[in-house]
Amino acid sequence: MAKSKTGTTEEPLEKQLWKAADKLRKNIDAAEYKHVVLGLIFLRYISVSFEQLYNELVKQQAEGADPEDREEYAAENVFYVPANARWSYLVAQAKSPQIGKLIDDAMDVIERENKSLKGVLPKVFARPNLDPTSLGELIDLIGNSTLQNTSTKSADLLGHVFEYFLGEFALAEGKKGGQFYTPRSVVELLVNMLEPYKGRVLDPCCGSGGMFVQSEKFVKEHQGRIENISVYGQESNQTTWRLCKMNLAIRGIDASQVKWNTEGSFLNDAHRDVKADFVMANPPFNDSDWSGDQLRSDARWQYGMPPTGNANFAWIQHFIYHLAPSGQAGFVLAKGSLTSKTGGEGEIRKALIDKGLIACIVNLPAKLFLNTQIPACLWFVTRNRTHRASEILFIDARNKGHLINRRTRELSEEDIQEIAQTYHLWRDESVPSTSSGTETSSGTDSVVEPVETTVSPVEGSVYHDIPGFCASVPVSRVAELDYVLTPGRYVGLPEEEDDFNFAERFTVLKAEFAEQLKEEERLNKVILENFGKIKI
Repeated sequence: MAKSKTGTTEEPLEKQLWKAADKLRKNIDAAEYKHVVLGLIFLRYISVSFEQLYNELVKQQAEGADPEDREEYAAENVFYVPANARWSYLVAQAKSPQIGKLIDDAMDVIERENKSLKGVLPKVFARPNLDPTSLGELIDLIGNSTLQNTSTKSADLLGHVFEYFLGEFALAEGKKGGQFYTPRSVVELLVNMLEPYKGRVLDPCCGSGGMFVQSEKFVKEHQGRIENISVYGQESNQTTWRLCKMNLAIRGIDASQVKWNTEGSFLNDAHRDVKADFVMANPPFNDSDWSGDQLRSDARWQYGMPPTGNANFAWIQHFIYHLAPSGQAGFVLAKGSLTSKTGGEGEIRKALIDKGLIACIVNLPAKLFLNTQIPACLWFVTRNRTHRASEILFIDARNKGHLINRRTRELSEEDIQEIAQTYHLWRDESVPSTSSGTETSSGTDSVVEPVETTVSPVEGSVYHDIPGFCASVPVSRVAELDYVLTPGRYVGLPEEEDDFNFAERFTVLKAEFAEQLKEEERLNKVILENFGKIKI
């Protein structure tokens, strides 16, 4: 946070903008208002990028450059913005009672000039319930002096603001908002665990594109080349698809392979032949309306027929079907998927475990998701595992995270790093660690007894089982427990809870209670003494 001249801490720009924009919302629902605000932020962004290149071309006119030549902008992957859609023109008209129609016209002409945006931009600004005065104030707000600088930094800032507003609108919408937005900390955890440096990234239920945005951030933060990853997405909700296309465009991510159709990924797979290096997804939990009865003989069901009343194991097999020979997948599912046996789910889970596909399971804290209170977990699946192929890493992160309001929790950066680095140490060890347990063998069955240690798994370079947090477990042990994948079954209790001394704790509580009784007697005595002095 920045500090003002008086020394007080100022809120970040995105929070200031959100509060101001939310005040202008008045009687408009957040679900409707988000298209107004996000549309204007997008329009401001493409104007920033356009004006930067436009000014450069003006300086190069003597060398033959033409600032009005569409091809000049296409060559630099910049959207061309016609004169009557440029931000400067709209700011000049901000006080006009026709400002809503002018913005809708601007969105239309931008779509005509840029084929990749066709059908994407919102045309909602001339609606009668949107007050022209408030709309003009919103334009002034988004075009404030902090964002006037036409530079790459300004464009990055607008992208950050866009992403922040997506999250805030999802919070404001509550349950409905969660359908288009996966909480940032969950996406960040998935990306940090999978590390998508390069290759094809697929999300068959991509929402507003958070998985792709975080992948791009990860590559940049680790000095990678963004052109080394390509994204493939599919979304069945057209409104959400539009948000996704804008979200990716504002980050400079090629969204040409992000598709929309009403049938969805099961009935109309838009990327039928794509084999991805990484699959990342947050599909609808326990979806009972997935048209499973129409897909009974589908080629994707290689590990068993998923039940028609629940899509969880259909999604898992859809993800695996789209993995390249050495691909990895990380996805969110309802926690019930770890134990359910309904409709053959237990047999599918057994087949996945026996084939060595499941690498890691993470139990997530409650209240992370905006649209459901259903307990959730993360699955990590890897094809052609060569290291620890007969083990599964279980991480119990139920006690991680912190509340950001009464209903919503998020994981901190420290939580994300601890969980991700635990997985990386376990996954990347060249030789299985002898310090992670004592192995006893009887035929083909082996049991690993967790080492009793409180050393953090991210301290040093060797993976350790941590009671109550993580455990590397042989598949044979999972089989003994009927192929149940709940991490709590395997990680045990934290060491301090294992050593709980009931007699000692009872003595302490008894002493505390006695002290409270003494204090109560003292207070009663004071009250009686003073009551006698009161004159009535």
